This record gives sequence, C-alpha cells and structure tokens, in this order.
Amino acid sequence: MLEVTPIPVLSDNYTWLIHQPQSSGAIVVDPGDATPVAHALDSLDLHLTAILITHHHGDHVAGVGGLLADALPVYGPADSNIPHLTHPLRAGDRVAPGGLGISLEVLAVPGHTLDHIAYLGDGMLFAGDALFAGGCGRMFEGTPEPMQRYLAELRDLAPDTDIYCGHEYTQANLEFAKRVEPENEALEKRLERVREQRRRGAITVPSTIEDERATNPFMRWDSHAVIRHATEHAGRPLEGPADVFAVLRDWKDHF
Repeated sequence: MLEVTPIPVLSDNYTWLIHQPQSSGAIVVDPGDATPVAHALDSLDLHLTAILITHHHGDHVAGVGGLLADALPVYGPADSNIPHLTHPLRAGDRVAPGGLGISLEVLAVPGHTLDHIAYLGDGMLFAGDALFAGGCGRMFEGTPEPMQRYLAELRDLAPDTDIYCGHEYTQANLEFAKRVEPENEALEKRLERVREQRRRGAITVPSTIEDERATNPFMRWDSHAVIRHATEHAGRPLEGPADVFAVLRDWKDHF
C-alpha cells in the first residue's frame, strides 16, 4: 500500500511525497521549494528516486534543481520549458516512476496552462492546479471549451478516486461555491467541515471525485441551480456546458 504525505511549501502549496512502507525510495510531485522537501525526506529516512511535474509554473518546479544530488529521472509535460526534464510526457503515456510499483497514466488537462498534465493510477489523481478541492485552476493560457471537456472526463473517474491537488484553496473555493449554489445541502455541510479543519490548522486535501461531483460548481455545469445562478450572474441565456463553465470561471476570478 502506497503512502502519500503532504509537504507544505511556499505560502499555500503542497508537494506530494509518495513512498512504500518498508521501502526507502520516494517520489515527489511538484516540488516548489527544495528545502522543505529535503527535510521531509530526511525525517522519514527516505531517498528520492523520481520527480513528477504537472506544469511549468515556478511554484511547482522551483525546487527541482535543489533536489538533484543524483541523476534522477524528472517526468513532466513535453513541449515545455521545465528545467532538468528527462522524461517528456504526453497524454496517454504510462509511467512507472521510482521503482515503487506504481503505474500512472498521463492525462492532458490544458487550461490553467497549455502544458498541464495530471497523473492517474492506483485510485489517485495528482492534479496539480487543474482541479482543486471545491474549484479548478484559473485559466492563464487555455480557453473554456477544452478546460470544461477535461473536467468532464475527470468527473467520470471512479467516485472514490483521491484527488491530490497543488494548493490549500478549499475554504475560499467553497465560499464561492456557496454563492453559486446556496441551496446545496452537501456543500453547506462540507463548507462547515472545512472551516473547522482550517480553524484547527488542518489540511483539507485530498478530496475525492465524489466530493467534487456533489459540491464543486466547476463540475456541476449541468445542475439546474448552478445554471440558474450563472445565468442570473451573466445577465444572458447560456449556451451549453462550456458557456456555463466560462461564466463560473470569470465569476470566480472576480469574487
């Protein structure tokens, strides 16, 4: 059984540490800062065997160079300018990094950045900034149509898939979701739970696909309540899922 440990880095990022009990090797996903990652490896008596990158933003890659004491494989999106990348990946590739017995499928999830990928396997989705607990990444490079399509594909994953995202944004995301869908009782319960977790300083991730289907407005573009409130916000009729998503994303950007 794999263990996945969050390493808080920078102001609100998470680097994910993956390892097998009774084994000394470990993988990290999106090391935005080398120092806390190195401290976590030392405290668990682990050594790094591979690095996985989801996209090129500095808060996900800045620690790579500081962790390369040995010639480690660095996996990440092809057609990107990520330093030290040794294994460029595209959608449909499958990788077994770090000798941990894990097989991960590469998914293309463009929108936050055009090069963004996610890693899926063993009931886990390492989503970077493509999908958050309660939200999704801001569109820096993509357009609404492909971003909504990939979220639709993620929504169809097994409900118990664990989502390991890149930031502690859950409470803010759910506060926005409550504005979009105030009638959603599941959302109200989740928001109260998350508020209590944050009061205690606890982390709120991973979430699951089931959680997101029930409470994340960016996966609820076909909910009558979400459509109604998005239409009211836009002040015009909306023309299908991508248009609903586009209104929600712009609304969140200015929330």
